[in-house]
Amino acid sequence: MNRVSSSMLLLVCGLLVAVTSKAEQKLTKPAAAKVEFQWGVKIPMRDGVHLNATAYTPKGQTGPAPCLFTLTPYISETYHDRGMYFASHGLPFLTVDVRGRGNSEGSFRPLIQEARDGYDVVEWLAKQPYCNGKVATWGGSYAGYDQWALAKERPPSLATIVPVASVYPGLDFPMRNNIAYPYAMQWLALTAGRASQQKLFDDESFWSALSRDWFESGRPLAEFDTLLGQPSPIFQEWLRHPYRDEYWDAHVPTAEQYRNMQLPILTITGSYDADQPGALEFYSQHMRHATPEARARHYLIIGPWNHSGTRTPQAQFGGLTFAEASLVDLPKLHLEWYAWTMQGGPKPEFLKAPVAYYVMGAEQWRYAPSLQAITAESHAMSLDSNHNATDVLASGSLLRDRVARGKPDSYIYDPRDISSAEADSAPSSVGGLVDQRQVHANRGKQLVYHTEPFAESVQISGFFKLSAWIAIDRPDTDFTVAVSEIKIDGSSIHLSDASMRARYRESVREPKLIDTRAPLRYDFSDFSFVSRQLQRGSRLRLVIAPSNSMHSQKNYNSGGVVALESMRDAQPVTVTLYHDRTRPSTLYVPMGQP
Repeated sequence: MNRVSSSMLLLVCGLLVAVTSKAEQKLTKPAAAKVEFQWGVKIPMRDGVHLNATAYTPKGQTGPAPCLFTLTPYISETYHDRGMYFASHGLPFLTVDVRGRGNSEGSFRPLIQEARDGYDVVEWLAKQPYCNGKVATWGGSYAGYDQWALAKERPPSLATIVPVASVYPGLDFPMRNNIAYPYAMQWLALTAGRASQQKLFDDESFWSALSRDWFESGRPLAEFDTLLGQPSPIFQEWLRHPYRDEYWDAHVPTAEQYRNMQLPILTITGSYDADQPGALEFYSQHMRHATPEARARHYLIIGPWNHSGTRTPQAQFGGLTFAEASLVDLPKLHLEWYAWTMQGGPKPEFLKAPVAYYVMGAEQWRYAPSLQAITAESHAMSLDSNHNATDVLASGSLLRDRVARGKPDSYIYDPRDISSAEADSAPSSVGGLVDQRQVHANRGKQLVYHTEPFAESVQISGFFKLSAWIAIDRPDTDFTVAVSEIKIDGSSIHLSDASMRARYRESVREPKLIDTRAPLRYDFSDFSFVSRQLQRGSRLRLVIAPSNSMHSQKNYNSGGVVALESMRDAQPVTVTLYHDRTRPSTLYVPMGQP
């Protein structure tokens, strides 16, 4: 289970820089004769700092046109291919180094600085001779987040945004559900100083070894930056805000700012995009607070993609293979969107309804009027067992329309157990989304439940939910929950996962340590969206386990400040899950529209 989660982290974790692929190289080849290139464009900010940009404009441009830009911490040349593509199709495109990165002046302070600077870039660009006064944004991950950040400032010349795989600070980066991860320091190393640190960032063996050393040493997460040899004030600042508070709220739009956004928006994410939670949180908040007119201009696409695939779709990743229908020409779709929203062109044919989503397994796109409308109904599956369900080969059951009567199940999580590091650091021979090594290695240290085989193929589309009655005998611990499809041949496909730190059982904004050994209800409602057609004969597998991985902050269960806890604070915890008539533990399965 931990292996599945950690593999996903390595495959798709937030703010990754997409490696140049053959598909991306093709974007530039026919464009060279059509593009004017200008290096070292200086854009003045309101405080006198100048940001550096590289400008790509259509060669022989006869008049002003709508303009695009991306604001990136990854050095402007990273998106050379996109600049060539858009400019060769008639749209001026600027890649802009964020403050303090590349050749931009000032100091880089991640996330918080992009709103005001983005506003200034929009209004400066609107006044350039090649721009007709309409400005749009492009970009994903960090550059998806900063589109929302600048949109809340409402620059008058901003015509549309297309946020892709958008990071939501405090929700999915630099922590997920208030559980931090060492990857945040890997990202800070990538964006340290002004030059590119790409080779350091891409050295997976280096980061795997470092994470393993940290995990096995039992040192606090707060020492991870010094273990790297790069003390980071930003890393320490993030750790001082371990849950959602005013610090994180300052990064994202308020309800009023969402309400005032009137521009058309196209949100793009993927079923295996680690920043899907952030992308969908921005989308949901806007749909909750915006005017009806603005909501009608917000479209959502959820493809069968990982993080980088939200810009350049791939037919294979993580051990899965998808049909040709999954390979949407996203650069072309962007062009069509910009033409529709800024040039009076036709609506993109792909956008047949407000929400487009890909049903994996069925290998087809489907459409819905809203995110909620994707799910037809939720089937309640009761957790049950007639013995302690800690073995994947002798598991408990997930029962439809039956009341569970079994005795409680339990496992012991000892934070001193570092055996998971071996599997965490070993490369998968099959791909992280189909790898079952960890769930088999964790026999006796987790809870496992299976459904009966499905008599017919079924479509699961939407968000799982788990309501579980759990007792712990320590003031705190972490849980990870995963749902997989187990095919008739015994192979596995990861569908979705969730996590929770016990002290945030009632609220992600207010820690409250557990002061009773009586069972309490834990509602896991943060599963990622998934849409997949399960084959006839397949089953669902639910795994509930401790979060004990070198890719995640370790909770030593003592109830202290987790970032400062070490192996000296370790306290084994007994986790007991109840499933009976008065304390029913239930997995809610989202069934797709017929």
